[in-house]
Amino acid sequence: MRLTTALAQCGQAQPHRTPISLLALRQVPELAAIPRQDGVFQTSNMMDLTTISQLELPPSVDLHCHLRDGAMCELVAPMIRSGGADVVYVMPNLQPPITQISQAHRYHETLTGLAPEVRFLMSLFLHPSMTPETIAEAARSEIIYGLKLYPAGDGIKDIEQLYPVFDAMQNFDLILNVHGEQPGATTLRAEAEYTPVIRKIHAAFPSLRIVLEHISTREGLEIVRQCGPMVKGTITPHHLMTTFEDAEKDAFSFCKPIPKTLADRIALVQAVVDGSSKFFFGSDSAPHPIENKKTNKEGERGDCAAGVFSMGWTTGLVLDALEIGTHNGWITKEQTTREVIEGFLSRYGRDFYRIPTSSFGSVDSESPNTRIRLERQGQTIPRSITSSDGKIEVVPFRRGEKTWSLRWIDR
Repeated sequence: MRLTTALAQCGQAQPHRTPISLLALRQVPELAAIPRQDGVFQTSNMMDLTTISQLELPPSVDLHCHLRDGAMCELVAPMIRSGGADVVYVMPNLQPPITQISQAHRYHETLTGLAPEVRFLMSLFLHPSMTPETIAEAARSEIIYGLKLYPAGDGIKDIEQLYPVFDAMQNFDLILNVHGEQPGATTLRAEAEYTPVIRKIHAAFPSLRIVLEHISTREGLEIVRQCGPMVKGTITPHHLMTTFEDAEKDAFSFCKPIPKTLADRIALVQAVVDGSSKFFFGSDSAPHPIENKKTNKEGERGDCAAGVFSMGWTTGLVLDALEIGTHNGWITKEQTTREVIEGFLSRYGRDFYRIPTSSFGSVDSESPNTRIRLERQGQTIPRSITSSDGKIEVVPFRRGEKTWSLRWIDR
């Protein structure tokens, strides 16, 4: 009965400078089928991001970020609040990956020491060696919220070999976070070809909370919509702002999953404001030393590490993406309401992860007394940031571009 019910719930599955009219988009075959999301939250609470000069929001919740370890971690972890977040969900793919509860506790202690006003939600790297007993212990830890599945992870040949672990995760109410790319598939089709696996897992474990991470395609959006309420998805600022052409040309926009077509980008922008609570914010900020981001003499991408660094500007970048979408006619100003912006950046994720109201000590993110204020003050994203000893240099996403300034306020 559970399998039948779940199957019924789950169906089958460029830079912004030049304005693009909706009529022009409709004349492109690939884009013609993209629905407008008109009518969603059309209230007096709308915020026209093309003209507004400042706004106040609850702190953001970044439910997918990479903070690395060692000197890199010391450089980027203190930047979390600069981006507007007071809660972050930390990915476990260090070297070696975090597969044990004791490792997660040590990492949590390190991070809390570097950014004491941030609540760090920890995850484990899902490995075939894990057992239901490991899941039970993780659930008791109070800091571990889920496990990250990398389909190309060591030893994972068939998803069904992980079913005993999934069953324990469902019973102990831990989240399955999925990097949804099919091993061996072409770059532009890898996410779309992985969607049947999401459907299969959800059908077998309909009460298991699942997050399809860093969605980059219309197919990824659609599988999340078709599945039941226990399946959600994260969307990143860089997938809202780039296509595969940008990632091919610029090493510092190259990530995995790679951004896809303009049609996919538009669909992602529309998903942010659809008001469904199916999608929420995860930056997937993933810093690499500048020497690992190789470019040729023309500045184009060479063979380099995948990952976009956005940690200190994440909330402003989402607003920038929505402004671009409004300017280009992909969404309307009536859709960018306070409800949907706060929902995507904060409330939807808090609810799904069941994050306590008080994010850390005296910091109460649901209280109107703790807010972030974003203003247009001509802030420019730096060309790079460097550690105090000069040994590590990281180049941010959209380096040299204007974005919102941000500060924390207590009313």
